[in-house]
Amino acid sequence: MRIVLTGGITGGHIYPALAIGDKFKAEDPSCEIIFIAKGEPLEKQIIPAHGYPLYEVDSTWLDRSDPKRLVTTLRRTMKGTRDAVKILKKFRPDAVISTGSFVSVPVVLAAQRLRIPVYLHEQNGFPGVSNRMAAGKARKVFLGFESARQYFKSTDNIIYSGNPVRSEFAGRDITEDRKALGIPDDDLVILVFGGSLGSETTNQVGEAIAREYADKDGYTVIWGTGKNYYDKIKERLDGEGFAPENVRISAFIDDMPLQLSASDLLISRSGALSTAETTMAGKAAIFIPSPNVTADHQYYNAKAVADEGGAIIVRESDDITDRVLSIVRELDSDRDILKSMSEASRKVAPTEATDIIYKTVMETYR
Repeated sequence: MRIVLTGGITGGHIYPALAIGDKFKAEDPSCEIIFIAKGEPLEKQIIPAHGYPLYEVDSTWLDRSDPKRLVTTLRRTMKGTRDAVKILKKFRPDAVISTGSFVSVPVVLAAQRLRIPVYLHEQNGFPGVSNRMAAGKARKVFLGFESARQYFKSTDNIIYSGNPVRSEFAGRDITEDRKALGIPDDDLVILVFGGSLGSETTNQVGEAIAREYADKDGYTVIWGTGKNYYDKIKERLDGEGFAPENVRISAFIDDMPLQLSASDLLISRSGALSTAETTMAGKAAIFIPSPNVTADHQYYNAKAVADEGGAIIVRESDDITDRVLSIVRELDSDRDILKSMSEASRKVAPTEATDIIYKTVMETYR
C-alpha cells in the first residue's frame, strides 16, 4: 500500500500525521509513505528525521482581508495543486491522509482531481477552514474531539477517533528516562512548553518557574521557549548571568516523549496535540488555554482532561504567573495530588485513535 501524508507548519499538524504513518508501517512494514508539505523549517527538521521523504509544494494561508492577497492565495494554491498532481501521479498512492492546515489544501485538491481517496483528521474541537472545505468530498473525516461534529455540514462520513499520538509517549519508564537525561530520581521535574513557535504567556510562566526553583536541590525545570522567543530570552538571561544547573532552556523540545516521561508536571497551552500527548504519557498538567483561538477550543481541549481530574485550567490574566506559582507550590507540598492527577490523565488518553484510523482506511479506501 502507498500512503501520502500531508499537513504541516506546526507540530500540532505534523505529529498526528506521523503517528498515523507509524501505525501503517507497524501493521505493514512494506507500506510506502511520503509526506507532502510546504517545506517550512519545522517540517524539514521533523519529517525526514522521522524517516519519511518530504516533498514540497507551494501554499499560503487564506487571507480574506484584502482582495489582492486573496488573489495571491488563489494563485499560489493553484500552483501548489499543479505541483502536487505531478507528485501524486508519480507516486500513485492508494490514499491521501491530511491532518489539516493550509499546506494540505493543494495536496487534497490534487488528490480529489485524480480521484484518489482522501481522509481527513481534525484535531481540534473547532475544525479548521481547510478541513471544513474539504470534508464534503473526503472518504472519511476523523475527529479528535466529538464536539467538532456540529461544525460540519454533513456528518455521514464523520468518525470520532480521538487524536493520534506517537506510540513513543506510552508505556515509558520514568526511572530510565531520567537516567538518560541525567535527572535525579527524586527531583520534582516541571516541564514548561509553549509549543513549537512559543507563547509569550507560557514564557512568562516559564521564567517565573525557573527563577523560583533556580539552584534549589530536589527540583529540575525544563523550559521550551519556542523558536520565536528563544534568542531574545537566552540573550537577556545570559546577560544577567542566569544559568542555574537545574534549569534547562531550549528553543524546541524535539524529544518530547523522553522529556515528558521524565517530568512530574507539565505547564503548557492546551492545543489538541499537547493535551493528547500529556494524557498518553499520564502526566498531571496545568493548562493555560490560548484566548486567541476560534470558539475557545483550547479551553474545551483542557476541560476534557480537567473534568476527569487530570489537569488544572488557569485562564490568562495579569496575575497569571502568581496564580500558576501558587498552584505549583500547592502541588509540591502534597505530591499525592500530583500522583492522582497523573492517574486521571492516563484514563482519558486516546489510546485507540490510530487503530480506528488504520482499520477504517483499510476497510474503505478501495
